[in-house]
Amino acid sequence: MGLFTQDIKTMNDLFIHQLQDIYYAEKQLVKALPKMAEKATDKQLKQGFLTHLDETRTHVQRLEEVFRMHGAEVKAVDCPAIDGIIEEADEVAGEVADKNVLDAALINAAQAAEHYEITRYGSLIAWARQLGRNDCASILQQTLDEEKTTDKKLTSLAEGKVNLRAAS
Repeated sequence: MGLFTQDIKTMNDLFIHQLQDIYYAEKQLVKALPKMAEKATDKQLKQGFLTHLDETRTHVQRLEEVFRMHGAEVKAVDCPAIDGIIEEADEVAGEVADKNVLDAALINAAQAAEHYEITRYGSLIAWARQLGRNDCASILQQTLDEEKTTDKKLTSLAEGKVNLRAAS
């Protein structure tokens, strides 16, 4: 089902579709984060990826809980956006010979994924509230808060040392 197909007729349909989209994205990131951690040379970055992997597994569980609470089937739909972000990260990582530059590229790829997730969770929270599902919104808010924290940590790491090393 494409985002703008006739299968989405109501706000509830849209909410469920986007839940399925972000569910797919989170599951793809569970696969991608260990690879990113393996490629990272900065110890803080490597550990950050592994820590976020644990959080991402929790995000998957929270989404499954929201599906159940909302009475919807736990199901993923393909998310070309996250597939593209992950594919681009793989391509860039394969092209970078300098390990310091590679770490900067990995942070950039991770932040692209974080920003995608932040956008999706923000919309889902607003829609859940509109649908009278503050219970679902509060669970989604926990994940949004963690995604924003991860993004801030990545920015701090990039600006504090990784980008400086990459530029020298």
